[in-house]
Amino acid sequence: MSLVVYNTLSKKKELFTSIEDKKVKMYVCGPTVYDFLHIGNFRGAIFFNLVRNWLTELGYEVTYVYNYTDVDDKIIERANERGVETDDITNKYIAEFEKDFNSLGLTKHTHNPRVTHHIDSIISLIEKIIENDKAYVIDGEVFYSVDKFENYGKLSGKNLDDLEAGQRVEVDKRKKNPFDFVLWKPSKEGEPFWNSPWGKGRPGWHIECSAMINTILGDSIDIHGGGIDLIHPHHENEIAQGEGATNKQYCKYWMHNNFINMKDEKMSKSLGNVITARNFLEKWHPEIFKFVMLSSHYRSLLNVTDEKIHQAISGLNRVYSSLIEANNFINNSSSDDSGNKILPELEKAMNEASNKITKALNDDFNTGETFGQIFEVVRTFNSIKWNKKKKDPNAKFSAKEFVNWITNKGALMALFNQSPEIFLKELDEILIREKNIDIEKVEELMNLRASAREDKNFELSDQYRDQLVEMGIELKDSPDGVVWSVKK
Repeated sequence: MSLVVYNTLSKKKELFTSIEDKKVKMYVCGPTVYDFLHIGNFRGAIFFNLVRNWLTELGYEVTYVYNYTDVDDKIIERANERGVETDDITNKYIAEFEKDFNSLGLTKHTHNPRVTHHIDSIISLIEKIIENDKAYVIDGEVFYSVDKFENYGKLSGKNLDDLEAGQRVEVDKRKKNPFDFVLWKPSKEGEPFWNSPWGKGRPGWHIECSAMINTILGDSIDIHGGGIDLIHPHHENEIAQGEGATNKQYCKYWMHNNFINMKDEKMSKSLGNVITARNFLEKWHPEIFKFVMLSSHYRSLLNVTDEKIHQAISGLNRVYSSLIEANNFINNSSSDDSGNKILPELEKAMNEASNKITKALNDDFNTGETFGQIFEVVRTFNSIKWNKKKKDPNAKFSAKEFVNWITNKGALMALFNQSPEIFLKELDEILIREKNIDIEKVEELMNLRASAREDKNFELSDQYRDQLVEMGIELKDSPDGVVWSVKK
C-alpha cells in the first residue's frame, strides 16, 4: 500500500507523490520564541518528527525546515517588560525550546531558520508581490490585496463574503479590502527595525514563512504542516503570498494537527490549566509525553487526563518490561550464538505486525493502530515459556530479533530506545512521588516478609505481602531474589 495523507486543501485523503522523485521538501511552522512552549505546541513537533521518519523509511530524502519566529509583537512586549533587548528574549527561549526538544530525543531538523536572518529575502519577496500587482503601499506600509488573488480562502473553505459577515474588529480605513493583510509595517519608537524600500520597519507575520520557504526550499514544496489554528489566516495568507509571487503551486499537501484539551477543557490562562512542556517533562517523563501525544490520531482532539497519562505509563511498562525479559534471557542463555531462525510464533507475530504497521502509517499516520500492533508482538513474546529454552540457540537469536524489532519500530516515534532498567526505575520514582509511597515502610515490610518466609511462617508472610499490595507495590522474583516495583 502506498502512502495516503489527508490534505487540508482538498479536504480528503490523497495518494502521496512527491514533486521531485524520492525527495520531499517539508516545512512546519515553529514557535514564536518569547516564553516556554505549552504541551500543545509540542504536539506538532512530535507528530511531524514521525512523518519525516516514516518518509525516510519509505526511501525519501527529506529536507525538513522548522522555523523560529524571532520578531513579533509579543517578543517586543516581553523585552520591554523586562527592560532587555529582543535578542535576549529570543536567544533565551530558542535555547529553552531546544533543551526540551533534545530531551524528547527527536531527530534534528535539516534547517532551523530565524526570521531576523532572512530580512533581505523577505523584502525581495514583497517586491516581487508588488511587481505582480498583488500588493500596494500606503504610508510606508505594504498590504497584500486579497481581491487580486483568485480563490483566496481555498485552504479554509471560507470566502470573503463569509469572512466579512463575521467581521467584528474595526478595520484600517486605508485598506482597499478589510481582509488585506500586512506584508511590511513601519516600526514604532523603541521597536526593532530594518531599512527597506518603504522605510524603516519590520515584516508582517505571514510573509516570514513564505520567504523562508522560498529561500530554502524553492517555489513549491511537498508538505506544509502546523496546528489547525494556523489554517486561517496564516496558512491561507502564505498561499496567497507564495503563489502571488511565483504563479506556481505553493504547497501540494497541507497537514494540520488538532488541539489539545486538559481534562476536558481547552487550555487557557484564564482557567489556569496551561501546562508548559518543561513542567510536564519534569513532572512525568519525555517517553510518557511522546506516548500520550501519539496515542490519538493527529487530526483528532487530544484530551490529556490523568487516566490518559496512566494508560501511557502502563503501555510503556509493558514494552520496557518485555525488553528487560529479553535482555535477561540473552545474557543468561547457556546456548551459543549459532541460532539464525526466529521462533515460529514470534516470527509470525512480528511479520504480521510489521505489515499492519506499514498499512497503518501509510493510511494517514494511524499511530493508534501502530501501538496496538506493537502490543500484539509484546503479548506473543510474553506468552513464550523462555525458561525452558535457555539451551536453544534459536531462542537466543529470537530474543535479540525481538529487541531489534521493538527498538526499530519505536525509533519511528522516538520511543522505546531508553535503557529499560533505567527507564523503569525512573517510572518507579515518578509513581512513588505521585502516590506518596513511603519507601522506608515498603523496605520494612519487605524485610519482615523475608524473615517470615525464612521461618516458614507463610501466613504472616502473606499478610505482609497484602499490605504491600494495598500500598500499590508489586513483588517479582528475579535472579537477585524478590524485588519490588510500583504497580503501573
